[in-house]
Amino acid sequence: MASLQEPWLLETGNLKGCSKEIRHGRTAHNMSSSSLRKKSDLTLVSKVRFVMLRQFLTNLQEVILGTKLSVLFPAVPLAIVAQCYGFGRPWVFALSLLGLTPLAERISFLTEQIAYYTGPTVGGLLNATCGNATELIIAIFALSQHKIDVVKYSLLGSVLSNLLLVLGTSLFCGGIANLRREQKYDRRQADVNSLLLLLALLCHSLPLLFRMSGASAALTADPTLQLSRASSIVMLIAYVSYLVFQLFTHRQLFEAQEESEDDDGVSEEEPVIGFWSGFIWLVGMTAVIALLSEYVVGTIEDASNSWGISVSFISIILLPIVGNAAEHAGAIIFAFKNKLDISLGVALGSATQISMFVVPLCIVVAWIMGIKMDLNFNLLETGSLALSIIAVAFTLQDGTSHYLKGLVLLLLYIVIGACFFVLKTPLSNGIDTVIGA
Repeated sequence: MASLQEPWLLETGNLKGCSKEIRHGRTAHNMSSSSLRKKSDLTLVSKVRFVMLRQFLTNLQEVILGTKLSVLFPAVPLAIVAQCYGFGRPWVFALSLLGLTPLAERISFLTEQIAYYTGPTVGGLLNATCGNATELIIAIFALSQHKIDVVKYSLLGSVLSNLLLVLGTSLFCGGIANLRREQKYDRRQADVNSLLLLLALLCHSLPLLFRMSGASAALTADPTLQLSRASSIVMLIAYVSYLVFQLFTHRQLFEAQEESEDDDGVSEEEPVIGFWSGFIWLVGMTAVIALLSEYVVGTIEDASNSWGISVSFISIILLPIVGNAAEHAGAIIFAFKNKLDISLGVALGSATQISMFVVPLCIVVAWIMGIKMDLNFNLLETGSLALSIIAVAFTLQDGTSHYLKGLVLLLLYIVIGACFFVLKTPLSNGIDTVIGA
């Protein structure tokens, strides 16, 4: 690769690690997104005489045009223009949402590129942190505007879409495509994720049960908040333990999917851009995601009023589907190829990361910002989450799959989506959520 000729892209003269070890920095998120990438033709770029210009054009082609979702990139400048020139705010919302789709996939690509140079451990930590960067950035901007309901709805929607929509579609499509073959997967990884999801469900349920225990809301508000903050710290400790489990002590459980790829004769991949190039692109795209997330949060209520759709439905259904479309599509593609371990890694891994890392981190960030956000997601939302986790746990208990399991999960998602479609609960204005207000 032309970009590998750059001297500053090497560390001590060589890439860290070797072939297969480097690939262990990859996660199921990376491998699912890689199914949407396309090989760039650098013939014309290689003819450019100026070295710096050639390197820039090479990186531009790999980062911007190296994905099948590159057709959606024009939505990014269109969203900025629509915001700057005062176009209809529903248009700003729709364009921003479309623009987030390729950006989320490119974040996965860039973290994988950096992981080639940092080694498997640091690469795994980077992937674990940036795997759901879009949801985290949207949540932080919603918190800054005191839209706590949007934060809760969007994070709940991400968990539900991964557990029911992504996993259900993967199992259904994989079962249809492999009717004459028994689909199997490694139960051990699914068991670990299911256990963590049940822990997250307990931490969500206790504040709700505490609030419903019979005392007045005024008397239980502060204790519920304190319980939520303590539970969030416990969840973060559990997530750090999960990372140690995944990256150090029991790495073999999460490497099985990569070894299966080696057995299928898949050639080793090489980085196509350098470390510092990848780092600069990662920072730049994160900044663009932050800008579009600010647009999404600021226009979601206008889009709701214009389209006649409740904010809860937009946040729980539309935001996760469009924002993670690339990752979801990759999981389904691997299910077609009868590689359910990767599909399960995407769906369960993402749901676990949001439940055990993004949600409690938002509670802590709100605490720092002086905003009273708790883990009480209300009865309907918590009940939907509980039934979804239980249904998935039962679905994955025997280590085999068929299309009917996927169909049932999809039908569960449709019913929950219909529930929030007819729900017209107004958003709280957030004024009373600021400490000292």
